[in-house]
Amino acid sequence: MTATASEQTSGDTRDWAAIRADFPLLTREVHGKPLVYLDSANTGQKPAAVIDTVDDFFRRHNANVSRAVHALGTEATEAYEGARSKLAGFFKAHRDELVLCSGTTFAINLVAYSWALPRLKPGDAILLSRMEHHANIVPWQLVAERTGATIKVAEIREDGSLDLDALHAAMTSEVKILGLTHVSNVLGTVNPVREICREARRRGIVTVIDGSQAAPHRALDIPSIGCDFYAITGHKMCGPTGTGALWARREHLAAMPPFLGGGEMIREVRFEGTVFNDGPHRFEAGTPNIAGHIGLGAAVDYLDAIGMDAIEAREAELLAHATEALRKIDGLRIIGTAPEKAAVISFLVQGAHAHDLATLLDLEGVAVRSGHHCAHPLLQFYGVPATCRASFAFYNTHEEIERFAAALTKVRRLLG
Repeated sequence: MTATASEQTSGDTRDWAAIRADFPLLTREVHGKPLVYLDSANTGQKPAAVIDTVDDFFRRHNANVSRAVHALGTEATEAYEGARSKLAGFFKAHRDELVLCSGTTFAINLVAYSWALPRLKPGDAILLSRMEHHANIVPWQLVAERTGATIKVAEIREDGSLDLDALHAAMTSEVKILGLTHVSNVLGTVNPVREICREARRRGIVTVIDGSQAAPHRALDIPSIGCDFYAITGHKMCGPTGTGALWARREHLAAMPPFLGGGEMIREVRFEGTVFNDGPHRFEAGTPNIAGHIGLGAAVDYLDAIGMDAIEAREAELLAHATEALRKIDGLRIIGTAPEKAAVISFLVQGAHAHDLATLLDLEGVAVRSGHHCAHPLLQFYGVPATCRASFAFYNTHEEIERFAAALTKVRRLLG
């Protein structure tokens, strides 16, 4: 990160303009206008350090991992396993507690089928919050259908915060698993996961935390949260797509049967039977996304160099600015105003469909997401079929927020 003219905030010595310059895509134009990318909750942009790392792997080191003793195979294996070590350090965990996988969806399915499926029975229940992403709903529905378990729902308040009294009341004796998002991808709500996991553990409930929207935006000490499983997605934290990890307590990994079978996850195979590898490798069948995870390791290095506390503070300032600017627009409704909130704003404009809003904003160079955001039950709670969502990252600027607000005001006039 080079030192150039900076966009600095009060008390912050980091050169945010120079940091932004590390992201090549942010220099492009869309429809003849400078791009304002406000869709980082969907996927984060990639710094040159990550792009160069992936490129270098394919140009100079490309080989399969854990299968060859030649120089390229050794280099690939060391870089891939090095990425596991980097992730472990980033999350204050041990490398043997991290299963590398394609992301949070795979990670939650792994827990559902390898841990929950062999244990659940009729009469058991799985507790989920109203604000869950489909990735933390559908796998549990599939497992419930196969085991006879039921799904229970913990409701939220109108401001988008979790009703903790209702959640605790729902933690009855039949509940065996609690699936909960750390940060809502639609509302930005930050849930008090330490407090919730402590209460769940007291009641003997296993906790599965979806950390997709938390890991890119705040410092995490995963073991200290007190959960049993924690899932992360790499492409939202400046890494390549198809990357991520499941953190799990070692006793769970040791007790879980493999999710997929094939190469790498074994010690010995005979037709009479197979001896499986230790965790986490027993859950990593087949050739992995080697270059992607090496790129994710580079993303972790990049984020670590900036500092996650600084990133969180920067994004809080951007959120405050954007919230103030949007509240000045007539007919605009912000959905999700919880006291503890990450840099996500879901909104609607009176008389306009979310997709029309997003399409017209795109013509102004502003990229936001429209739709249900893989959270149908949450939008049903608010009685809307879709919202627009602006999601911010540390590489966004205050000037972009002003451009966003101006574009939205223009679109509001066009739609009458």
